[in-house]
Amino acid sequence: MISKKVVIIAGVVAAAAIAGTAVYKNLDNIFPEKIDSDFTVSYEGISLGSINASASVHDPSIIKDNGMFYIFGTHLTAASSEDLRKWTYLGNGYNAGNKVYGDLFTNDKVFEYTGKGNSIVPTDDGGCHLWAPDVIYNEAMGKYLLYYCTSSTWNASTLEYASADSIEGPYEFEGNLIYSGITPKTLEYTDVLDYVSEDYANENYIKASGEYNFDAYPNALDPTVFYDKDGKMWMVYGSWSGGIFLLELDEQTGQVIHPEADPENNVDAYFGKKLMGGGHKSIEGPYIIYDADSDYYYLFVSYGTLTSQGGYQIRVFRSKTVDGEYVDMNGQTPFITSGNHAYFGLKLSGNYRLPSLMQAYMATGHNSALIDEDTGKKYIAYHTRFESSGENHSPRVKQYFLNEEGWPCMLPYATSGETITNDISISDVAGEYYVVNQGTAIDNEIAEPIKLVLSKRGIVYGDGIEGTWTLKDGSYYMTITYNEVTYSGVFCAQEDEAGTEVMTFSAVGANTSVWGVKYNE
Repeated sequence: MISKKVVIIAGVVAAAAIAGTAVYKNLDNIFPEKIDSDFTVSYEGISLGSINASASVHDPSIIKDNGMFYIFGTHLTAASSEDLRKWTYLGNGYNAGNKVYGDLFTNDKVFEYTGKGNSIVPTDDGGCHLWAPDVIYNEAMGKYLLYYCTSSTWNASTLEYASADSIEGPYEFEGNLIYSGITPKTLEYTDVLDYVSEDYANENYIKASGEYNFDAYPNALDPTVFYDKDGKMWMVYGSWSGGIFLLELDEQTGQVIHPEADPENNVDAYFGKKLMGGGHKSIEGPYIIYDADSDYYYLFVSYGTLTSQGGYQIRVFRSKTVDGEYVDMNGQTPFITSGNHAYFGLKLSGNYRLPSLMQAYMATGHNSALIDEDTGKKYIAYHTRFESSGENHSPRVKQYFLNEEGWPCMLPYATSGETITNDISISDVAGEYYVVNQGTAIDNEIAEPIKLVLSKRGIVYGDGIEGTWTLKDGSYYMTITYNEVTYSGVFCAQEDEAGTEVMTFSAVGANTSVWGVKYNE
C-alpha cells in the first residue's frame, strides 16, 4: 500500500465516504487494472500536485544571486524564489510601473527598429514585443546585464541589452547589438554596413525577391550570455530561420565582437558562427553552459512550436570547445541539408504524464540551466503548458545529473531539494516503476507511462517488455536495456509533485530519455 499521500495519475480523483480512504476513478484509459479495491490508499488528507507555481514566467532564464533564485521571462516578467518551487513576481508586463525593467517600456530607442506600430518594421497589432531576456553579472563592468530581443515579424528582430546595479533592476537601455529581417528598405537603419560591404549584404542577406534570406541567416531572437572556461564572454542566439549563431562579447562593454569572415567554418562577419539549424526548421531558445565536471559545453535548444499542441520540447548537444562542433549522442549536428531534425539532438523532455500530476505536461521547452556554485547542484528551468488548460503556462525547475558518459539526465519531477547519494542498494531500487519514454518525435502526442518491474536479479519485465538493468556498485549510476536500446543514467530518491517520497531514475540512450518512478510499498 502507498502511504502518506495520494498518488494521482490524471483526470478526476474522488474521495470516498469511507474514513481514511480515497478511491481513484476515471482512469480506465491509463491503468484499468488499478480500478479496484486494491488501489484504495490511506491518507492524511488528499494532496495533489499543483499545475501552477505562483508566478507565470514564459521562457524563464534562471540565475542565482545572494542566495536567491531569479527567473526572467518574455513580456517583461521576472520572479524570485527561495526553493525553486514557489515563485513570486518582481515585475510583470508592459507598463511604466514595472520596476524591474526600468525604461525598457518607455524608451523609444528600444522599439525603434522593431516591436511597435511606429517602428521601422511595425507589428501588425501595434503593440510591444519584447521577448526572452537573460541576465548575467558582468564582472568587469560590475553591472548586471540583461540581454533581450524585440520582434515585429517572424524574422525581423533586434538583439539589445540593458544594465542595472541590482539584479532586481531597474534595467536601463544600453544599445542595439544585432538586427535581422534585413531588406533593401531597412538596411540603412541597421549597423550591418559597419561590418560588411553593401554588395555582400545584398548578395547574402537579401534574396532576389527583396525579402530577407531567412533560410540561411538568423532571426535575432532568444539571446543568452555565458562565460567560457577561460573567462571569455559569449552570446548564443537564434530562432528558426537560419538557425543558431554564436558571437563573442566584449566584457568591458557588454557589446558584440564581430569576427572575421570564415565561410569554410560557417563564420559570418556580422552574425557570427553558425552552430546548427537553418532552412526555417524549428530550433530556438538556445542556452549554453560549461560544466567543469565533464569538461563539456552543453547547448540546449527547443524544437516544435510553443503552443500546447505544438510538440515543444528540450534537446541538448555538447562540444569540447565553445564554438563547436556541437553533436548529439550519435555524433551528429543538424544543418539545412540534414533532413528531418527530429533525429538530431538528445530529447530531454516533451509532452508526458506521470503519477502525481493533475494533468499531462505539454510543450515543455525554452529552457535555461544553472550550476549552483554553493551546492554543486545542476538545474534546468523551463516553462510548461498543460493538457486541459489551453495556453496557460508555469515555470518548472528540475535537477539534472550527468551519466557516466557525461550526458544530462533530467529528473522526472520538479526539484524539492533532493540530494543524490552513492549509498544505494539493489533493494532500494528494485521494484515496480511507472516508466515514460520521451521518444524523438516532434508532435502533440503524450508520452504515457507503462509499468515495468526491475527485479533484484537484474531482469526487466512488464507490458510485453523484456530486458535487463544494472546498478553500479558504490554509485548511483544505472543502466536499463529494453527494445534493443541501452539507456545510461542515475537513480535518485525525490518527492513527486504531491509530496510523496519516491525512488526515480532518469536515463538516456539513442537520443531519447526514459524516466522511472517507484512508490514504496
